[in-house]
Amino acid sequence: MTSQASLSSGFRRLHRSAMAWLSSWWRLLHFAVLFFSLALSPSTYGRAHRPALARQLVLATAPNLMWFTVLSALISLVLIRIVVVTALSYGLSRFALEMVVRVLVLELIPLTAALFVALRITLPDGIEFAQLRARGTLDAMQREGADLLHREFFPRVAAGVFAVWMLAAVSCVLSLVLAYLTIYGFTPWALQGYTRTVGQVFNPAVTLILMLKIVFFSFAVGLIPLASSFNDDSAAGRRIMRMRSVHGLSEMLRLFSVILLIEIASLMGNYY
Repeated sequence: MTSQASLSSGFRRLHRSAMAWLSSWWRLLHFAVLFFSLALSPSTYGRAHRPALARQLVLATAPNLMWFTVLSALISLVLIRIVVVTALSYGLSRFALEMVVRVLVLELIPLTAALFVALRITLPDGIEFAQLRARGTLDAMQREGADLLHREFFPRVAAGVFAVWMLAAVSCVLSLVLAYLTIYGFTPWALQGYTRTVGQVFNPAVTLILMLKIVFFSFAVGLIPLASSFNDDSAAGRRIMRMRSVHGLSEMLRLFSVILLIEIASLMGNYY
């Protein structure tokens, strides 16, 4: 009887865990549908909602753009130097530029931009909203008629998405410039060969994969940390929110898992 009871208890815990996992992904899907519906609606960008959206875009992008650009420039210089010296030592100097572009621009910079925005912006926002949900503040605002989706959630998600795009675009261009200056120096005569090599790397398929990877990274970074705190009124949901407001590990693990899957898919598309 004891073994049967423990087995039954184990199945119940497994069932509850599975249902909670499915419920969390369902909330994420529901929140994503709402976000894309608002993003495609012209009324979202009307005069009433435009100030909040613009404020979040500036707050998420402007303070972080300089720091991330400096950080990516320093990392790019170190990695470019390592790749160039290694290629020269093995007699593969003609492949140094291609390796730099593939390692930095195609792989490291988009991934670093997504992780930087997640750790600096969207995950703290998700924890903040989870704390407000656990204290009942968001519920009180909803009862008073506040449109939280337009006023709070959509601007934060859009800001996270835009920040990933901006940081990745600026850092990719900067890395290409630094690669040219490090390998060829301050001369315009190598520009033709440089553009030819970069153009061979960025064929249509690779360019499409890079753009899709950045877009999917930005959606994952913007949506996942805020989805679970959007609408959960049950008692169990409140307990979960209270736990997540302390550390946010659940959203962090889910976000990193999705980013890892996107990165694996892009690697398979580029090299298989």
